[in-house]
Amino acid sequence: MKKIFIGSDKSGFSLKETVKADLLAQNYEIEDIGTLDEEKPFPFFEIAEKGAKLIQAGTYKQGILICGTGMGMSIVANKHEGVYGAACESVYTAEKARAINDANILCMGGWIIAPILGTEMANRFLSTSFTQNLEDWRAKNLEKAKVIVRDIEKKSFHK
Repeated sequence: MKKIFIGSDKSGFSLKETVKADLLAQNYEIEDIGTLDEEKPFPFFEIAEKGAKLIQAGTYKQGILICGTGMGMSIVANKHEGVYGAACESVYTAEKARAINDANILCMGGWIIAPILGTEMANRFLSTSFTQNLEDWRAKNLEKAKVIVRDIEKKSFHK
């Protein structure tokens, strides 16, 4: 059984609930980190930080964050070392965020993404692995790039 977290602010609540229901129907184990009630929403920056810390702690390998555009969640999540949130607007970008960039958080916009598209994006993101379906030469280059990017990240976070 695959375990993930999902979270949203008020603007992403409806899409979060739709995506969560779809994933639960597929037997995913999901921790909903909020917003749990549209009447008592959490701000995007609190939810994104909570999700990022779950990745950093190793509690989850992947998660989904949803706000109005997906950008706010992505920006805040990416302020945390080892967290790679990708704001995506298509199934293709959700897949490539995993295959090429090894993103560990899918960020989507509740104002932008229709429910059926959001579920397809989440499914593709969660079912794609790093370098999946890429040519050997590209996969090797991406493996090297991943090491270089981690070095850049370490320099940035550990000045």
